[in-house]
Amino acid sequence: MLARSLVAALAGVVLSLAYEPVAVAYVMPFALAAYAVCTREVRSRAGFLVGLAFGVGFYFPHIHWMSPSIGLPAWLALASVEALFYGVLGALSPVIQRLRSWPAWLAAAWVAMETIRSTWPFSGMPWGRLGFGVVDTPLAPALAYVGVNGVSMLVALLGFLLARLLLSARGDERLFALAAVVLVAAVSVIPAVRPWTLDTTGTATVAAVQGNVPGRGDDVLYDVEQLTQNHVDATVALADRVAAGESPGPDFVVWPENSTARDPFEDAGINAGITRATQAIGVPVLVGAIVDADAGHILNQGIVWDPETGAGDRYAKRHPVAYGEYIPLRSVLPDSLVNSGQLARIPRDMLSGSRSTPLTIACVEVADSICFDVAYDDGIKTQVDHGAELLAVQTSNASFIFTDQIEQQFAITRARAIETGRYVVVAATNGVSGVIAPDGSVVERTQRRTQDVVVQTVDLKSGRTPGLAVGEVLRAGTPVVTVLGVLCGIIVGRRKPTTAVQPPPRIEDPDA
Repeated sequence: MLARSLVAALAGVVLSLAYEPVAVAYVMPFALAAYAVCTREVRSRAGFLVGLAFGVGFYFPHIHWMSPSIGLPAWLALASVEALFYGVLGALSPVIQRLRSWPAWLAAAWVAMETIRSTWPFSGMPWGRLGFGVVDTPLAPALAYVGVNGVSMLVALLGFLLARLLLSARGDERLFALAAVVLVAAVSVIPAVRPWTLDTTGTATVAAVQGNVPGRGDDVLYDVEQLTQNHVDATVALADRVAAGESPGPDFVVWPENSTARDPFEDAGINAGITRATQAIGVPVLVGAIVDADAGHILNQGIVWDPETGAGDRYAKRHPVAYGEYIPLRSVLPDSLVNSGQLARIPRDMLSGSRSTPLTIACVEVADSICFDVAYDDGIKTQVDHGAELLAVQTSNASFIFTDQIEQQFAITRARAIETGRYVVVAATNGVSGVIAPDGSVVERTQRRTQDVVVQTVDLKSGRTPGLAVGEVLRAGTPVVTVLGVLCGIIVGRRKPTTAVQPPPRIEDPDA
């Protein structure tokens, strides 16, 4: 038991190497194979502990960036909660592995685990999904065909088939398992031969402004006025370059999340700065703003600010970060906890947005995402379903600017570009901003802790990739499949034949 747990923990650490900063995605199937082997033929209670060891080995290193940025308690708490999901799957794994086709059943259970932990508890935590780790591999084009969830299933299936190969005792079983590994690997890379492409409906020239954060660069509240002024200055400077013929004129401009960290409708100075910037550039600016909702709540919004008519259409962040942007169960927590440490920086809770349609900016339908929103499936998909031609990500990673979170989120954004088949424009307060093509390649990107502006002409796309639909089916269907697999495993376990102990044959005494 101890040996299994140690091997599982080591396999979890190996899986963490598939993501930034190391980003060696090819270790994923081997780490998952070890997970399957270590959780095989044990009691469910032991499987839970082994799976938990794997989760600790994986998730603690994977989101270690939380410790220096948000704080040690937050890192320990979130990583511990996420590790529990791998423990629960570990408890189910021995039951599922009683089935003849267990690699497929267990792969479905893995995707179910990923999708559930990405939405629960509270808003969930989608970091660490297998589909986010393949952007620089031949498997990346499959994101457009089967989505992030589908690629997670392919990677998991490869890993569990490797385990089946390792565990096979007879020659015919090994041959079958090897053939299955080769077949799944071949099918997985077919999209690289024929990538999915969408129709181009036009082009747009877009500018992403990275104004930079005052001070050390890791606190957007350090100097709120100067933060906004930096983005105003960068936009006005762009307007001067456009007027001088040194830069193409954008159709619209994207500012990052928290480019105004104070309500621009209440702060006259910030409002005047935005107006100055939009009138200088002469096109709409998608402003990232913290807006007052009521006495106890705020909204994190992307606001289309027109140079003539002012503030217009808005998108509100769908997935505020628990204990980062709102405090769950605030009313039952002791005041001493709520009013101390990092939580004291959240005097008001952020409300969730529910917009399902894209923003119309300069006659372009733009699907907006604010920071962590890009890692969730729902917001992008519903906006693409309603005709989005381009994706925009407004992000403020200043709190994580000295950590690997920056590169992890940028990789997730690249995966979304491939999955949706659309260009993505990323605007960050102080890094990393850029433009990503539909094949996941980086057209242009900025450096951290700099003031910079990216201007690129991008294609506008229509239609939907099959990956969005497949991903949605897997999100809804894999939990049901998992329950069926567990029930079948229980039935198989109860029907397993047992060999009765026969009494030794009676030997007659010839002398009797």
